[in-house]
Amino acid sequence: MGRVSEPEVPVWEKRFRAGRVGLPEWAQDAPDRCVVVASVAGVLEVHSFDAGTGALTRLTDRPEGTSGATIDDAGEFVWWFDDTAGDEHGVWRRQPFGAAPGEGVQDPLGLPAAYPAGLSIGRSGTVVVGSQDDEYGTRIDVVTSGGSRRLYEHREDAWAGDLSPDEQWVAIAHSEHGDSRHPDLRVLALADGATVAELSDGPGKGVSPIGFSPVRGDARLLVEHERAGRAELLVLDLRTGREVQIALGVPGEVAGAEWTRDGTGLVVLLDHEARTLAYRLDLGTGVVTPIGPTTGSVGNATARPDGDVWLTWSSAAQPPTVRRLDGSVLLRAPGEPAPPSVEVSDVRVDGPGGRVHALLRVPAGASGPLPTVVEVHGGPTAHDTDAFRAYCATWVDEGFAVVQVNYRGSTGYGSAWRDALEARVGHVELEDVAAVADHLVATGVADPARLVLAGASWGGFLTLLGLGTQPDRWAVGLAGVPVADYVAAYEDEMEGLKAFDRSLFGGSPTDVPGKYADSSPITYVDAVRAPVLVLAGRNDPRCPIRQIDNYLDRLAARGAAHEVYRYDAGHGSLLDDERVRQMRVELDFVRRHLPG
Repeated sequence: MGRVSEPEVPVWEKRFRAGRVGLPEWAQDAPDRCVVVASVAGVLEVHSFDAGTGALTRLTDRPEGTSGATIDDAGEFVWWFDDTAGDEHGVWRRQPFGAAPGEGVQDPLGLPAAYPAGLSIGRSGTVVVGSQDDEYGTRIDVVTSGGSRRLYEHREDAWAGDLSPDEQWVAIAHSEHGDSRHPDLRVLALADGATVAELSDGPGKGVSPIGFSPVRGDARLLVEHERAGRAELLVLDLRTGREVQIALGVPGEVAGAEWTRDGTGLVVLLDHEARTLAYRLDLGTGVVTPIGPTTGSVGNATARPDGDVWLTWSSAAQPPTVRRLDGSVLLRAPGEPAPPSVEVSDVRVDGPGGRVHALLRVPAGASGPLPTVVEVHGGPTAHDTDAFRAYCATWVDEGFAVVQVNYRGSTGYGSAWRDALEARVGHVELEDVAAVADHLVATGVADPARLVLAGASWGGFLTLLGLGTQPDRWAVGLAGVPVADYVAAYEDEMEGLKAFDRSLFGGSPTDVPGKYADSSPITYVDAVRAPVLVLAGRNDPRCPIRQIDNYLDRLAARGAAHEVYRYDAGHGSLLDDERVRQMRVELDFVRRHLPG
């Protein structure tokens, strides 16, 4: 009798199971010693990476995976955040570089469990750590071999930014004025917590620290601001108080920046038209030079002491790579690489608030009208880019067009576009989503009877809100870890998100109940006609499970077509098996409920 062959693994599943690896973070005084998050046996875990030998050594081994990590300047210890099943509430631990999983794990800070709000480690071993919790808001502590002391505490949202190389100053971002979406910057003396400098650009204009010059004795701090209506840079000299605004003369807004190791320049990432590219700036001459790939999107970049730049890159068609500036591969993810997908094309539509930019994927050789997934991103302070997404590629494999809409509320298009959603949270974004969907129908790309609205986190919120406020438009809804009942979500969510919501709505549900009710999907649940699938993490501190159950109970009470998939993690999963299961659930739901 012949042997029964194993079923072929679908291409989409191969993408989800392909090895994953992030950008290594290297130790300032031991540049070949790095920490990196990479997948092993289908789980994201923290690894030590020796850039000189190429050795990649797994450090953590937790059933739910581990994603938050850093390394000290000496390269002696790797630090990683230890929570419970993805609930984001825990403590920082450290482990010797190159240790085996579980070997030498310590709790060096001795602080109570909390939500993380920044971590900076000095060369002497001094640690500045930010913590958040409902009980106290935000605390920033200094921990040395002699014990810990409180440097800062406030009810409102704040986070520890950076510790200067000489350990004289600490830069923090804070929202004592009550608007965490537009923070102010403060520099504190490490010795006594005295204020050394303060930058505030007024209502609606955030200013926050990026990092001190890496040169010891250098008093310059790199700062992000939005004085000209988009994210830009300035350098603040703490000794003189002088501010030097940086005019790059390149389209786009700042998505990230880092000092070169000698303090003479910067490596800057700029978002423009849903692509993120890298540039090098010489602070002495002002010359800006493009570096790295000129297509797709750079995810992260770091300047090396030898002048090289390490960066991560991908495009919609090509999976991520970690490479050097010359294009050579620095670090390959364990396991098989992800199969490629299709390129994106740009879609620009005149919406009620201005030109809306979207990215469209269409199966190769397909002609419309096609079943179409309208995928709305989370955040909302984020945006979709020309980058690899296994999720989008799966729908393309299934014969769907996929469009990603950078609605008002998205970053990358200036401060006014990002903040426009404040006029009517949720509804503003959905106006733009509808304009793009209508355009694709009018141009023959999308089948109006087979439009799927999908998203996770803020995208899940918009999905449920769209199903209730635009019930005739959508055939199926797929809502991952959504805000479903905004008042209950506010009551149960982590402290930092409470501050975010107060900033967004202009107060708490007690202060402005009408605004929360107007933007809450549960307000419109009785109007939902499309079958809806909800995916929810049992330990999610961002979109907690109780408020999702409130919404599902209302659907069940009226016999509306719906299903729920619950999983044992938080706001997403680090396990390939779980990600594959969720994709299968979504595919099965759409196959059963989408007409045709």
